[in-house]
Amino acid sequence: MNSEKQYIDLFEANRDVISAHSTAVMNGLREGAFEDFKRLGFPTRKTEKYKYTDISKLFEPDFGLNLQRLPMPINPYEVFSCDVPRLSTANHFVVNDAFLHPTMPHKQLPDGVVITSLCEYAEKNPDLIAKYYGKLASTAEDGVTALNTMLAQDGLLVYVPRGVKLEQTIQVINILHAEVDLMVNRRVLIIVEPQAEAKFLFCDHTFDDRHFLATQVIEAFVGDNARLDLYCMEETHEKNVRVSSVYIEQQASSRVNHNVITLHNGVTRNNVTLTFRGEGAECNLSGCVIADKKQHVDNNTVIDHAVPNCNSHELYKYVLDDESVGAFAGLVLVRQDAQHTDSEMRNQNICATKKAHMYTQPMLEIYADDVKCSHGSTVGQLNDAALFYMRQRGVSEKEAKLLLEFAFINEVIDQMDLEPLRERLHHLVEKRFRGEFDRCEGCRKAQ
Repeated sequence: MNSEKQYIDLFEANRDVISAHSTAVMNGLREGAFEDFKRLGFPTRKTEKYKYTDISKLFEPDFGLNLQRLPMPINPYEVFSCDVPRLSTANHFVVNDAFLHPTMPHKQLPDGVVITSLCEYAEKNPDLIAKYYGKLASTAEDGVTALNTMLAQDGLLVYVPRGVKLEQTIQVINILHAEVDLMVNRRVLIIVEPQAEAKFLFCDHTFDDRHFLATQVIEAFVGDNARLDLYCMEETHEKNVRVSSVYIEQQASSRVNHNVITLHNGVTRNNVTLTFRGEGAECNLSGCVIADKKQHVDNNTVIDHAVPNCNSHELYKYVLDDESVGAFAGLVLVRQDAQHTDSEMRNQNICATKKAHMYTQPMLEIYADDVKCSHGSTVGQLNDAALFYMRQRGVSEKEAKLLLEFAFINEVIDQMDLEPLRERLHHLVEKRFRGEFDRCEGCRKAQ
């Protein structure tokens, strides 16, 4: 319990400071989360869901925390240029775990749409936040979610009211910035009301050459006949640890596309838990990972078909080089009353070296009898026949491998509905395979 003890002692010594710099709605769940964390602790490899990543070890170092909410001076508009060409995104910045109010004019959002500090909005509209905050992210079942809930002091709120369709993609740029090794506990609440539509691109970046530990909890509520596209891209560095948990609830006839892309990282654990609450809903979960050196990427998904007549589709692909480690575990749960479920899960992986390791565990748990469900997983190397064919036609071995890896990973990117984003990611993935950049090419750090 050494890892847990430092956070238990930290909270007990600073609970008043933590609460004073937050809001009543968030504080209302804090003590319960603390009790759950003391009971659960961090998951270990003995926990089935976490057997491929030693979470407890990641939290052992003594990271600093900005509990006093001291300002971290940075002007992201001068430091980063994150507009994906022709995507015309509206940029919003989160520095560590605090929403940064725009200093440059934005295109005005439709009436009623809110993108702001979770803490500030809760002070003025506590009833709306209390209706949703913490309702999906159960602290009773996951120790890291409990830790995030007991320490998080602010976050990002996205609210799209009934019937509003956002034509412009919203880009949220998360920047980790500190002069010392830092732990950040980020919270995101997304509410898409019935008949509303929204597209989001979340980008994670590290500004400083420090060790960072970031926990993130995203709760997304998608109403009847609503649509949410949530694209998440990590472009950090090898000193970064990221533990992200995304909780999504879908109502009747809603549509969700969730895509997570890991291009640069240190150690990453991504959890996605999606629950169907209304009939006729559909989701597409996808992800791609490019890892080398000693990078570690672990994706874990749970899709809960709690009602009939819903469709789910999953596709995750990994390309692992050097001594990198990848893991994927996906569970599709079809409950007894969830008849006419249609579900497909695929996980395909390439290990480019003998020292790269991939662990994969697709699972189906079905209690209904009138369903159509399938799952599959493959781990292999590049196709020798294809390599030979390309070599015979004058393509170098290095270029042939790159082209095959590029084609392999592009199936995930091609599923995205945003054409400009697809084109940009094709370019970034190719450059990543060529080793030509260390950060997102569209997000340049000022020198």
